[in-house]
Amino acid sequence: MSMTDREPPALDVLDDAGRKVLFTEARTVNTFAEVSVADDELATIWELARWSPSAANGQPLRVLFVRTHEGKERLVRHLDEGNRAKTLSAPAVAILAYDADFHEQMPTVFPARGDILRAAFAHQIDAREGIAAYNSALQTGVFLLAVRAAGLAAGPMAGFNKAGVDEEFFAGTSWRSHLVVNIGHPGADPWFPRLPRVPVEDAVAWV
Repeated sequence: MSMTDREPPALDVLDDAGRKVLFTEARTVNTFAEVSVADDELATIWELARWSPSAANGQPLRVLFVRTHEGKERLVRHLDEGNRAKTLSAPAVAILAYDADFHEQMPTVFPARGDILRAAFAHQIDAREGIAAYNSALQTGVFLLAVRAAGLAAGPMAGFNKAGVDEEFFAGTSWRSHLVVNIGHPGADPWFPRLPRVPVEDAVAWV
């Protein structure tokens, strides 16, 4: 039987319960219960998130999990004031970054052309930064879904001094922060009122 004679694969459909967990009833959390988050739970988040698509399978997203009080104190000094208290109360915090030198791993993650791509990007610093930032943002969306799929709540925040965080945690490396995500179980009054979403008739077109 040739490849063209084979039946196309049938894909599973996520049921309503799964859609609620990941999408329709998922909320950004602002308070956290005093329940710890174990290292294996955080590892599970990455085991799910790492399957995100990225250009040429480059996978530039990097994650620093901050769990200690000392680590959170170092982090919150670089956050906007309104983000500090909830970050200190979160059992775990993820600093999401992109690796500006992601091209160094191309021979491993894209064996067919990895050596060529690594050489091509070696001196294209600006292009590398742009590709890394774009694709890590794509991976970040999947990371947030992975937090939810692991039975946890996420509180993403862009309100922080990126240069300060990079100097505090990533000095001397090629990692560049772009988002901070509080992670844990919802506490008392954890959510703001649900805000409207753009309906299909205003956001989607067909040709």
